Amino acid sequence: MRLLIKIMSVGFLCLFFASEASAAEELTREQILDKRMEYYIKYSTDTLPWYYLAAVDQYERNIQEVRKDLPERDGVVAVQFTDDFWVGPLNPLGDDTNLTTISYFEGQGRDGDNDGIADRQNDEDVMFTLVQYLSPQVHSEKDFEKALKRYYDKDLTVKQILTNAKIYKTYEVLNLDKRAFVLAISHNYSYRSTWGDKRGWGGRRMHEGTDLFAYSGVPVKSATYGIVETKGWNDYGGWRIGIRDVNNTYHYYAHLSGFAKGIEEGKIVEPGTVIGYVGSSGYGKKGTAGKFAPHLHYGMYKYNGRTEWAYDPFPLLQKWEREEKTRYKLNPAAR
Repeated sequence: MRLLIKIMSVGFLCLFFASEASAAEELTREQILDKRMEYYIKYSTDTLPWYYLAAVDQYERNIQEVRKDLPERDGVVAVQFTDDFWVGPLNPLGDDTNLTTISYFEGQGRDGDNDGIADRQNDEDVMFTLVQYLSPQVHSEKDFEKALKRYYDKDLTVKQILTNAKIYKTYEVLNLDKRAFVLAISHNYSYRSTWGDKRGWGGRRMHEGTDLFAYSGVPVKSATYGIVETKGWNDYGGWRIGIRDVNNTYHYYAHLSGFAKGIEEGKIVEPGTVIGYVGSSGYGKKGTAGKFAPHLHYGMYKYNGRTEWAYDPFPLLQKWEREEKTRYKLNPAAR
């Protein structure tokens, strides 16, 4: 009996210390981002700068978060390869790590850390394989675009990855989590959840977004780091702006009275950048206005690598509003 108790005690202690060691090995978000950047820089080349690698990796991470058919890769980097790509289309061993047989079956899996195997669970091997695949094809930004098109065969995927690359190149950091509320909080405004409300102009449809009511001319701000993808007139949304960020999200700002100076398609913006002004434009041909009270229609659309679909922005607007009010309490001059 005493022996059994001792065995159970030792077993408990082993489990306890194992869990403690595991917890100690868990990385903070900042540590993860630092490690990712180390990989990107280590495997970058003159024609494959780190921000190209970061852009592809971030895209892969984004789609894994919203696709049930794609497992989230357990590693610092998120890039995943299919069996056919890694081990070769005719290789009978889908989990093959042997460099000789992978090469024989024309697989692309490579050994990045010189341990003698090509392991898809190894971040070093994954990054090295990505670079070895892209390097022979890429000698310019246009080549990078063509290589992405060959691999993914989807125009919106290519556009998203190029967007990521431009933003990372501009800010030279991976942590782009900051968000801003979409209206200047020093002005009067009101909003509630209007997701799913019925809309009739142009045919019966569901309201895909949140309406924020304010006086005409109140500044409208970018919620995120991103690139202005669309700017101009839409018969439904009037004067509108679309901004794509590094999280596969398209931010839609509609019914504006006008655009801020310097805001053009292709411009990189950041949280808090004034992009336009509240208005009542839309529901008609170019220039139509005044068919409804001035407000900002704000929508969010997620791209999952196959389709782009709308989701309710209201909870995030509330969160960003709270965060912004807290910031301005600490620094009233920033208002």
